[in-house]
Amino acid sequence: MQLLSVNLGQATAVPYTDQPDGLTGIDKRPVDGPIRVAAPGPKGVGGSGLAGDAICHTRHHGGAHQAVYAVAREDLDDWERELGRTLANGAFGENLTTSGLDVSGALIGERWRVGGEVVLEVTSGRIPCRTFQGHMGEKGWVRRFTEKAAPGAYLRVITPGEIQAGDPVEIVHRPDHEVTVALSFRAGTTHRELLPRLLAAGEALHPEELATARRYAEKYGS
Repeated sequence: MQLLSVNLGQATAVPYTDQPDGLTGIDKRPVDGPIRVAAPGPKGVGGSGLAGDAICHTRHHGGAHQAVYAVAREDLDDWERELGRTLANGAFGENLTTSGLDVSGALIGERWRVGGEVVLEVTSGRIPCRTFQGHMGEKGWVRRFTEKAAPGAYLRVITPGEIQAGDPVEIVHRPDHEVTVALSFRAGTTHRELLPRLLAAGEALHPEELATARRYAEKYGS
């Protein structure tokens, strides 16, 4: 398992976002050299966990529980075949493009050591939005991405440090439950009846998703 690239984005004005300032950092590109990774602070205040990476709208993106976004190169390759176009590392706005790692099949609370010191913990899957659709330029992209249910993973920073392309990725902890990123994604989008199952992941789950699962379970039962 390996980190193929570290991808950073700059604040850029685009016509396809509904944000008032028209800016987005979704267009992320591979960079050379070591990049500092650290917890960015709470959502709404903190941005990206990677130094030099732009998060333009902290209400919905970034913060401690969405500090880093990872996508498997294997999933990008699958989309390349389906879309009939090349997708470079960073094409989905991910910070980390990995090889040999089942990112969407990772367990919530699973921990990865990247390089010699950085430890990251899986919190949730990425929910597609209008900006993502505009960035991709594919008709019906939000629906298609949702139907595939291979969203990549958001991670929180447990141990800060530096990472760079070529670093090994090692799974150093796997929790004792069966709540994967893909399951949490389906529960939060197309199969709400799955929400009570997310409770097994406990506090490792993104707090907004955990609160949603608890409300659902209280209303409808488990």
